Amino acid sequence: MIRNWNEGWLFYRGDDAPVPVCLPHDAMLLEPRDAKCRNGVNSGYFPGGKYTYEKHFQISSEDLGQFIAVCFDGVYQNCTVSVNAKRVGTHFYGFTPFEVDISQAVHVGENVIRVFVDNSLEPNCRWYTGSGIYRPVHLLVVPTAHFALDYHGAPGLRITPVLSADLKTAEIHAEAWVTGTAQSVQFTLGEETLSAAVTDGKAEGTFKLENVHLWDGVNDPYLYKMQATLDSGDAVEANFGCRTIAFDAEKGFILNGRPYRLCGAARHQDRQGLGNALTEKEHDEDMALLREMGANTVRLAHYQHAQYFYDLCDKYGLVAWAEIPYITEHMPEGRANTLSQMTELVVQNYNHPSIVCWGLSNEITGSGKTEDLVENHKLLNDLCHKLDATRPTTMAHIFMLDANDPLVFLPDIRSYNLYYGWYVGEWDQNDAWFDEFHKNHPDAVIGLSEYGADANPAYQSAKPAKGDWSEGYQAVYHEHMLKMWADRPYIWAMHCWNMFDFGADGRDEGGKPGQNQKGLVTFDRKTKKDAFYIYKAYLSKEPFVHICGRRYADRAESETEIKVYSNQPRVTLFVDGKEFAAQDGDKIFKFTVPISGEHTIEARSGACSDTIAIRKVDKPNPAYVKAGGEVVNWFDREDEIVKEGYFSIKDSMGDVKAHPQASAVLNELIATLQAKAAAAYGDVAKNIQIPESMQRMMDKMSVEATLKQMGKLVTPAFVHELNAALNQVKKEG
Repeated sequence: MIRNWNEGWLFYRGDDAPVPVCLPHDAMLLEPRDAKCRNGVNSGYFPGGKYTYEKHFQISSEDLGQFIAVCFDGVYQNCTVSVNAKRVGTHFYGFTPFEVDISQAVHVGENVIRVFVDNSLEPNCRWYTGSGIYRPVHLLVVPTAHFALDYHGAPGLRITPVLSADLKTAEIHAEAWVTGTAQSVQFTLGEETLSAAVTDGKAEGTFKLENVHLWDGVNDPYLYKMQATLDSGDAVEANFGCRTIAFDAEKGFILNGRPYRLCGAARHQDRQGLGNALTEKEHDEDMALLREMGANTVRLAHYQHAQYFYDLCDKYGLVAWAEIPYITEHMPEGRANTLSQMTELVVQNYNHPSIVCWGLSNEITGSGKTEDLVENHKLLNDLCHKLDATRPTTMAHIFMLDANDPLVFLPDIRSYNLYYGWYVGEWDQNDAWFDEFHKNHPDAVIGLSEYGADANPAYQSAKPAKGDWSEGYQAVYHEHMLKMWADRPYIWAMHCWNMFDFGADGRDEGGKPGQNQKGLVTFDRKTKKDAFYIYKAYLSKEPFVHICGRRYADRAESETEIKVYSNQPRVTLFVDGKEFAAQDGDKIFKFTVPISGEHTIEARSGACSDTIAIRKVDKPNPAYVKAGGEVVNWFDREDEIVKEGYFSIKDSMGDVKAHPQASAVLNELIATLQAKAAAAYGDVAKNIQIPESMQRMMDKMSVEATLKQMGKLVTPAFVHELNAALNQVKKEG
């Protein structure tokens, strides 16, 4: 029997009086904000703390002779559980389910459970962690002979489908683990039941399935259900899907024997106002937005997500990448932690047909590469293969890691996080990077696990540019990235970073301190940025039209671009109710419209339509520009920059570096910026080694463009000083 245990809790924070709460509950939202997080950024940091949750509950005489356990879906972070003042269990990882046996600690009548949660060590500022019992809890009361839950929180039933070559039949291998005295397990699949003897606490059986109904991604995510029962009355069930997966260096991801192009987004679980305390309602809403966009894959970064969300991936056919929170910096003392978390991730989620790979780490060389780091990954890789022979391993490599490094080829398949066009370089350098990798490593499976550009929907521009944080630049950036992906079928998956804006205490940029704004949808899930709709144009079969720039209402230009995204072949534009122009096209439709006052703009295609309002203004609206945007325009006139026959910031990095005197000038001044970057970005900035391939791309950029990548670290005064110094260095010849 499973009992909902989410109501009737008391919450204690420090010396504060207890407060009644319902679970899930995020205690971190109650903490006063610290001005600065550990890297010095003024973001309104969320500190952690120590908390106690208390619940009074009744145990009947009928309950007392049975196995009783409290099942937690997630507690962040380190917790100790006591019942009637007796310690009954601990758990030290914040993202995985676990159960605590309380059978020997309870008595008939009223009992008290206390959950002590310690998140007082400074939480990770790369993303929002939350604190407390932030996922649901239930009470399990079953006979003493029951399906085992004590192996790393696994469900006690594991199902492995093995399909025939023609995908018409399958052998369904079932394994069940039992605690207590039991002679046999009855497995039921459809109308068929088989009995398997229990030997050393385990029973196994195999079904032969004819006319297999495949789990076929978003096209047909068909699920079978298997039930296992004991004579004691205990029962468990699990959904599973019959599908084959493969990865090909030329064709990318292969589902059920055919190429299946994967494009979607990564997801962080937090939400504005709720933190990590999500209910099924919020998970459903996130899935609905992914499906509306047309995504067929999701990277569940950078930790184990709620079981309910994996179930949704199964149900709706989204191919999932699952990973552990092993990110940025390798800590030698954390090896046991990584191995334990990987064990829990794999054994708890083995049955999900949506999961196609296990992620070993994310950007783990961001703080340098060591022999111990490599050895840790070898152990994780071997562990995954031992626990699950049906799925490959993968890693998301930081873009600074040389593509020829042996670590790149340690997992079965691999992906890179590339940010050309945002943090470094220009967006077409993503194309060059993939072309070079594929040429040099034609037998290696490669994917794009992160890419993106931040956008605050408040910021708008007639001429969007990298670094302006505008909604418009994010949109054109993703236009390019989707075209890049569409032209390269060998990319096994492309996961946009990120589906939603998310909490990140280490950031103070783009007008929203403490947020990463690379999401296609805002933190509160209320605003779909324009970039969301270019994905919908590429990926969704649902007919639609969308006019970009609806938040760009005040326009100073006399002629303005009206851009429409649609998956329809023809779009007609209406201005103030009159047909203006019709255009045949593919996903992106652009119209140049003269404006003189207030106008209503409508786009139509068949039954689909969208409308925005714009108006002509005399001067650009200052609210549309990010504060500090003056860094983009350091000089009033170009002739202030260039001195005939001498170097300037207009010259390429490669040309400047090739000249001894000019290079010395550049290096001297850049050293001061590097010190600032190290202080600002902490663990991300230290020990970074720029690979040769990336350096070649950066050398093609002008000094000016390179400086603009550094954002607010570069002041106009610095740029003037550098340009003046370069103007003193005469070019050869």
